[in-house]
Amino acid sequence: MKFHGCGCMWMSGFLVRALAVCLLAMALPGCGGGSTVRAGNYENALPPSDTTTASGAYEGGTEYRVGAQDQLEISVFGVPDLTRTVRVNSNGQISLPLVGALQAGGRTIPELEKDIAASLSKNYLQNPQVSVFVKEYASQRITMEGSFKRPGIYPLTGKTSLLQAVAIAGGFDQLAEPSRVVVFRQVKGKKMAAAFDIRAIRNGTADDPLVYGDDIIVVGDAAGKSAYQNILKSLPLVGLFFLL
Repeated sequence: MKFHGCGCMWMSGFLVRALAVCLLAMALPGCGGGSTVRAGNYENALPPSDTTTASGAYEGGTEYRVGAQDQLEISVFGVPDLTRTVRVNSNGQISLPLVGALQAGGRTIPELEKDIAASLSKNYLQNPQVSVFVKEYASQRITMEGSFKRPGIYPLTGKTSLLQAVAIAGGFDQLAEPSRVVVFRQVKGKKMAAAFDIRAIRNGTADDPLVYGDDIIVVGDAAGKSAYQNILKSLPLVGLFFLL
């Protein structure tokens, strides 16, 4: 089914309230510019987003590219004195003993390991075996909006589920309605959303989905006073999703 009527202009970036207002207009019956509801399982409904190559990192893959403020643990096999935990600075650089400043931002983990090994092998070690582990994906952030105890923007520190994301925001406040939590995500150039019942996730009758960088997670309030209440009611629970 398609919704027609009230047009909606998307503002640039992911300004939370502007995005929510626009999604609200698109989700309401009789409004929106070609929003479509489709059936599908969870994996098809909300695959990893475009803007986070961290999807590879969360699944143990090698395509994640290091970003500013990420925290890395770097070790060299057989040389414990070279083990370091470093934070990537705003210019994408890290500083290591015997290596000095090195560009880490934009590099995949294998690429960065190879770069560090190459620098060490020039003057110090023969065939060094370097390992890089991302301890904190600080460049990947999620936005928690609505009736959470501590709404805000939070960095992901590794593989994070929706239930864990709720805990990061301090859980729900007293007015929250946990049966309708909506995850907004951009996938393959299209804005998508799906609703989840946190109560079902907690009691084990529903899967606890992963969240990804740039996800916006919204919960309304049971009193119906939230600005997001209409969209939360309009969006079907997981199994159906909006292609916006």
